[in-house]
Amino acid sequence: MSPLARHVSLAMLGSFGLLAAALAFQILGGLAPCPLCVWQRWPHGIAFGLGALVLATAWRGGAALGALILVAGAGLAGFHAGVEQGWWDGPSTCTSGGVGGMTADELMARIMEAPLVRCDEIAWRFAGLSMAAWNAIGSLALGLVWARGYASSSASQ
Repeated sequence: MSPLARHVSLAMLGSFGLLAAALAFQILGGLAPCPLCVWQRWPHGIAFGLGALVLATAWRGGAALGALILVAGAGLAGFHAGVEQGWWDGPSTCTSGGVGGMTADELMARIMEAPLVRCDEIAWRFAGLSMAAWNAIGSLALGLVWARGYASSSASQ
């Protein structure tokens, strides 16, 4: 197995594992995802599909693209972790936001439009980190695996 194929396979396995864990928390654990949680799944799904393409074609540039996709995914997950910690505001569609200056009708409309799961609440923690924070770490690590696959493939050419 080439270094590119080895690294891409490992990255694909990692993304599959993170997606499987997210679905297990949702289906088996009963933790419904917020909109930002769902968005964080996309980079892993895209990277998995890209990995299949790279394995089928040995397209070296795909490894660089995979690294960029998962680093962007790490950024999204880090943004979500910051929203959960209250470091910055999240999208108005999935956080409580401010209610100052609202009329009763506006407040009622916001309550009725609010999602069932908010992005600024932590549903689960391990070692003091939320699922979003763990996803940021995992995504960054997998982005580095993709980058290492790209680097190793250029060294062998």
